[in-house]
Amino acid sequence: MIYTDTIAAIATAMGNSGIGIVRISGEEAIEIADRIFKLKSGKEKLIDQKSHTIHYGFICDGEEVIDEVLVMLMKGPRSFTAEDTVEIDCHGGMLVTRRILEAVLKAGARLADPGEFTKRAFLNGRIDLSQAEAVIDVINAKNEYALKSSVGQLRGSVSKKIKDLRDSIIYEIAFIESALDDPEHISLDGYGEKLMGVVSMIEKELCKLIKSSSNGRVVSEGVKTVILGKPNAGKSSLMNVLVGEDRAIVTDIAGTTRDILEEHIYLQGISLNVVDTAGIRNTDDVVEKIGVTKAMDAAKDADLIIYVVDGSRDLDENDDQIMEFIRDKKAVVLLNKSDLEQVVSVEEITKKSGHSVIAISAKQESGIDQLEEEIKSLFYEGEIDFNDQVMITNVRHAQALHEAYDSILMVKRSIEDEMPEDFYSIDLMNAYEKLGLIIGESVEDDLVNEIFSKFCMGK
Repeated sequence: MIYTDTIAAIATAMGNSGIGIVRISGEEAIEIADRIFKLKSGKEKLIDQKSHTIHYGFICDGEEVIDEVLVMLMKGPRSFTAEDTVEIDCHGGMLVTRRILEAVLKAGARLADPGEFTKRAFLNGRIDLSQAEAVIDVINAKNEYALKSSVGQLRGSVSKKIKDLRDSIIYEIAFIESALDDPEHISLDGYGEKLMGVVSMIEKELCKLIKSSSNGRVVSEGVKTVILGKPNAGKSSLMNVLVGEDRAIVTDIAGTTRDILEEHIYLQGISLNVVDTAGIRNTDDVVEKIGVTKAMDAAKDADLIIYVVDGSRDLDENDDQIMEFIRDKKAVVLLNKSDLEQVVSVEEITKKSGHSVIAISAKQESGIDQLEEEIKSLFYEGEIDFNDQVMITNVRHAQALHEAYDSILMVKRSIEDEMPEDFYSIDLMNAYEKLGLIIGESVEDDLVNEIFSKFCMGK
């Protein structure tokens, strides 16, 4: 055990609800609970009860009964924190939950820091650091893919892959060190060729994980999406269709949208952080000009641009400007107002923009399914199967993987240059340590504190 003190916190969101949970963990968790909990059945104490049992009774502050509760008893190490843990399930009112927490603190516990329960689980060896980070990812998941990825990581998908890679690396390090210490019995003749095969396999696996981090960021954070087009092309109408309600003002007057409007949209398992912008055109209107500048600035940093073209109007220099801008960017081109007579052809826009074109009618909500499928195909190669696929969604993990990958490339270069074997072990050890940062095998206290400070209270 790392700690001897006992912590407590409210584990459910503050607000009126059907149930509230006060969690206690530490060396004296059961004794503290016994000081305020009276079993309905008689004078028995929690300390005498079996682990993983639930008990009915009352929480009392002295002679005053605070609430009728169920108490869950989990004795360490068979608990989330690997410590003795008691959870009090009470009625979900804010006042009653706080009163119970105050009684627990008065009985000898201290208020937990944000994320301290999960931090203890990590420090007590119950979970590794990547699994601990997955806990907050599960809580913050914004879409189905993010949730599945986080649950997979919580179950150890990332941990297993990293541990397998580290096992391969440490075996080679141990072999090299043993051979250098005992050259009479362990030969390094031809070892470079054998090691090249091992590090090439590791390089391939690391490359796969690093590539997954691009999809992983999209899964966890969402796709930063900007809708561009000339005034009155139907951008705001499209925004309203995607959101499912009238959030943007729609009129027949060109230039109605002056500022950017942001919305979060869930689309076939993908989260889109969508920005509707002012129409792109040359204008002398000072306010509208500011809106156009904001639109282009937002588009420069976007993961995806949706370019809306009014198919019932001829293209002009404003369209040419937008199509030139999006040519080398990830973009979807929509030929809007397909319900009206078309004067612009799909072929013309495809040739000028360099992107495929989807005909839609925002007014009649037609073609939206094709748009959804196109966005999905732009960001994911095939269907994502989280049963056996490891996806890197954490920026810290991606950085460590990049550094480990660079070290493995250095090993390959040393082998090709026929450098002495001790050069191999230096870079192999660096890769081993960088991968260890992901699962917390070699990590500074400051980093651990920073990670868990982002957690919510009571988790």
